[in-house]
Amino acid sequence: MKAIKWIGFLMLLLSTCPVLSLPCALDTTQNPVHLKVLSYNLRFGELASLEELAAFIKEQDPDVVALQEVDCRTYRERAPMQHGKDFATELGFYTGLIPAYGKTIPYAGGYYGIALLSKYPLAKVERVYLPKTKNGKEQRAVLVADIEFREGEYFSFASTHLDYTNSEERQVQVKKLNEVLLARPYPVIVAGDFNAQPNSIEIAEGMSVWKRVSKWEPTVPAKSPKSTIDYIFCYPANKWAQVDATVYQVQLSDHLPVSALVELK
Repeated sequence: MKAIKWIGFLMLLLSTCPVLSLPCALDTTQNPVHLKVLSYNLRFGELASLEELAAFIKEQDPDVVALQEVDCRTYRERAPMQHGKDFATELGFYTGLIPAYGKTIPYAGGYYGIALLSKYPLAKVERVYLPKTKNGKEQRAVLVADIEFREGEYFSFASTHLDYTNSEERQVQVKKLNEVLLARPYPVIVAGDFNAQPNSIEIAEGMSVWKRVSKWEPTVPAKSPKSTIDYIFCYPANKWAQVDATVYQVQLSDHLPVSALVELK
């Protein structure tokens, strides 16, 4: 009688879980991917120490960070406390994040440029110069990394800082930005100081295929913000959802940092 009961139990088990090597209750669906993105123009560390900047970044617990106005071993008269410092490397050390740096111009005995920090491994990093025409003030670039957020799964993350002098130059730079980033094989996030307000051609038209996930709130000047020029965008739009967004009221730079919590669908 016991044998018949056991045979019945095994037949029921087989009917509900055909693959005996796997537990019946195995759930192969993965949790949604939430990423916290932070972008901050550091004003070459003139208004705060690297330790103070790192403490703020670490407190927000971001997954990725885009940084602009990042010095590397410069000797600026306006920022003597930062002389000789490698911002990206030191901020990576203080925050525990993985750094990457992209020089845009030589400056004050060192380099001036953009950087990114990541909680996850960087599979590939590339610095691409943006166009500089006769209308431009100085060389600008985009720094982009392919980031492995889960084993064998990637997204691209970019930090950029556009020309501050005129819209025509920024329009050309945004066109190049799109050529570089829209061709990536992975979903993309780009963040940075675009030096352009929401109703400008370079934002309203140039970034129209992107999903803006940062707030429209003003980000400069930090002490009395009047203009929105710092943004976070995602592409393709249907792959991303905004969960939350923040503009932080902190006085460590002449810009306010911005963040967005996004979901990768």
